Amino acid sequence: MKRTLIALMVLGLAACGDDTPKPASKPAALPSQAAAPTPAPTPAPEVKAEPPKPDPNKELAARVKRVLEGEAKIQAAGIDVTASDGKVTLWGTTTTNAERRRAEGAAKKVEGVTAIDNQIKVVKGS
Repeated sequence: MKRTLIALMVLGLAACGDDTPKPASKPAALPSQAAAPTPAPTPAPEVKAEPPKPDPNKELAARVKRVLEGEAKIQAAGIDVTASDGKVTLWGTTTTNAERRRAEGAAKKVEGVTAIDNQIKVVKGS
């Protein structure tokens, strides 16, 4: 009876062991199959991403905004600028009609401006 119990314990412990199969070993190369030198892989040509192209409309609007900010008699903080194919639109508010006209005149002088759509509103106290 003791022997049977010991045999069962040994089998139980053996069943708990690591039974993952070992990878098969590669057969050794025969001398007639000597490894030929493999050519170095040809590097793939590098594809360089093109830098994003600047938006000419945004650039024109930014140039007009800088000109407005450079004018002493124009409160450029209250004026927004958009552009589309040379047509510049001025948005926002000014305190006087003269300031509104000055903003339009300054925008017309910027290179690339073909037309002005002056949507600036005159608001007292703005």
